[in-house]
Parts: sequence; structure tokens; C-alpha cells
Amino acid sequence: MKVEIWSDVMCPFCYIGKRKFEAALEQFDQKESIEIVWKSFQLNPAQETNPDKSITEYLAEAKGWTLGYAKQMNDYVTNMAAEVGLHYDFDKAVVANSFDAHRVVQLAKTQGKGDDMEERLFKAYFTEGLNTADHDTLLQLGTDIGLAAPDVEQVLESDQFAAEVKADIREARQVGVTGVPFFVFNQKYAVSGAQAPETFLGALIKSYGEWKDVNPLTEAETIAGPVCTPDGNCD
Repeated sequence: MKVEIWSDVMCPFCYIGKRKFEAALEQFDQKESIEIVWKSFQLNPAQETNPDKSITEYLAEAKGWTLGYAKQMNDYVTNMAAEVGLHYDFDKAVVANSFDAHRVVQLAKTQGKGDDMEERLFKAYFTEGLNTADHDTLLQLGTDIGLAAPDVEQVLESDQFAAEVKADIREARQVGVTGVPFFVFNQKYAVSGAQAPETFLGALIKSYGEWKDVNPLTEAETIAGPVCTPDGNCD
């Protein structure tokens, strides 16, 4: 059964949501039957990469907050991440456009390494403070998970997989995605946000039980939770 996950590399709730979903999957008896498909989503397609600006400064300017309040919000998310075993370091995080990172994820998906690439990019962005828009960095991250350097270089030196990224974003609008992470189970049930593992487990059990049925996704099935939206809100 397929589980599709729309996310963005720069979304703090997406990494947290990944961990919570993984916790649910570990409790699911039929986990070997689950195919995870990562889908591209950009919270801010017009984002300019700026390694000289901190995430705290960026948030303060974008939202009209004081630096102190922006730091308080980052601390809140950092504590939430710690609850699922993740270490966030917003002092090191680099303000970066995620489009090329998504193209590398699309490459990784063709080799069955989409989940590995997402994990590596999240860690690079939120923990290691790496510039996930920089091509040399993306090349290293891709080879870290076993992608061939010439394959990654070919993608980064061209517009390869740009169409796939844009197609995922269009599809997100069609199924009612307004924020990420957004999980779609068996093309029918959706869970929005970094929900508790119990919520994901319930969705897995229900959707797996109906796996052989063909049902369209209905937006009304969505369970709301913490998301990041394109206007910069993460709550």
C-alpha cells in the first residue's frame, strides 16, 4: 500500500512528522507492505538563499516579529523536535531555497532512495547547518546516501527533474494540501501535520484494511495538526 508524503526540506514539522510516522510504522504489523513515496512541496518558492542571514533574523523580518520572539518560536520547535529524538540547531541553519534539493530527492526516488535522501537533507538543514541550496553540498549529500556523483552532477547542471517537482506541487493543490507535512494513505485518507504516532497508526490500519478498494481522496477525511504554510506560519 502506498503512503505519499508531501514535505519541504525547510519545514521543521516535516522532520518531526517523519519521526512520528516512523514510530507508528514500527507498530504496524504489515509495515513491509507499505511503500513510502515522498512528494515535493515548497513553502516559499521565491525564497532567496542567503547564508549570511540567520533563520531567526529571516523569521523576524518575514513575520514582523522581534528577534526575541522569533527565537522563542524556534526554541519551542526545538523542544518539540527533542521529544522525538531530533536535535535542531536554528543558530546554524542556512536560509536556502529548496527547489534543487527537491530535484535531488526526485533523482533518489528513481533509485529507491527517496526516504534516505529526505532524511539526509533534513539532518543537513536542521542539525548540521549546511546550505541545502549549494550544489557542492547537494552533491556530497547525494553521495552520502549512495547516489553516484555523475548522476547528481548531471541533475544539478541541468533542469532535470524540475518538471517532476512542479508536478508534485500541482498535485498537492489538487488534493487540498495547504501545509506540510501532509500524508495520503492509499489515495483515500489524509493526515495533515506532525500528528501523534497513534493517529498515524490508526490511519495505517484503516487504509490498509481497505487497500483493495479503489476510492478517491476526499479532503473531508483530513485530520488537522501542526503544519508549516507557504505564508511562513508554522503552528
